[in-house]
Amino acid sequence: MLRVVGVVEEVISRLEVAGCVAADEEALDLVDAAPDAPTLEAWVQRREQGEPPAWIIGTTTFCGRALVVDPGVYVPRFQTEELATRASAVLPVGGRAVDLCTGSGAVAAHLRAMVPGVRVVGVDLDPRAVANAQRNGVPAVVGDLVDVPLRARSFDVVTAVAPYVPTDDLGYLPVDVLRYEPRVALDGGDDGLALVRPVVAAAGRLLRPGGWLLTEVGGEQDSALGPAVAAAGFDSTTWWRDEDGDLRGVAAQLGS
Repeated sequence: MLRVVGVVEEVISRLEVAGCVAADEEALDLVDAAPDAPTLEAWVQRREQGEPPAWIIGTTTFCGRALVVDPGVYVPRFQTEELATRASAVLPVGGRAVDLCTGSGAVAAHLRAMVPGVRVVGVDLDPRAVANAQRNGVPAVVGDLVDVPLRARSFDVVTAVAPYVPTDDLGYLPVDVLRYEPRVALDGGDDGLALVRPVVAAAGRLLRPGGWLLTEVGGEQDSALGPAVAAAGFDSTTWWRDEDGDLRGVAAQLGS
């Protein structure tokens, strides 16, 4: 046990100097997970360079559950828990769901844990992400959004956390995120919707009538994405925001 007087405080101080905004929390996570002092030192040095804590420790917490996160795979964010919670509320018992751009499989794993008898599959273009999702207990396949390798009209829920940051806004992201995390998981093209629009179109094909699409968006993308949502056959749409009033996602129900 490395959580002794002085050790945590020293790690907190080093992480603060390195610019980590959650130095207290990260220091405790590193200290508690490290098996010995040399490992802790190596881990702290990696974090000081900006490497994501989830890659260093090998796990993160999402919706209260530990998830494996492999180096090179997008780290699920806290704000995505809202999408996962909303999706589990509309997925029927024994239903079927597909998680596009699944990454580590965080959303899919939550659905499997929360809804009895469901069948959930993850899809991602990156084989590393697919392997990571499988390690988290999620059946997952390699595939793209244009030609999703799944049967049409077979799912009750489609979820996605596709990249939605406009290319010109990437510079506003934290330096360590830009340095380490895969750009393909961040860059949403000119208006941030280059991959979100294909997600909407794919969901329109995959969902049964009355099924739900839940995907993340931000900024003022509700007005820009609205026409694509309607064109794909969704006739009931809810845009949700966080406690600061910032747009975070959309839940849309396919027409009957």
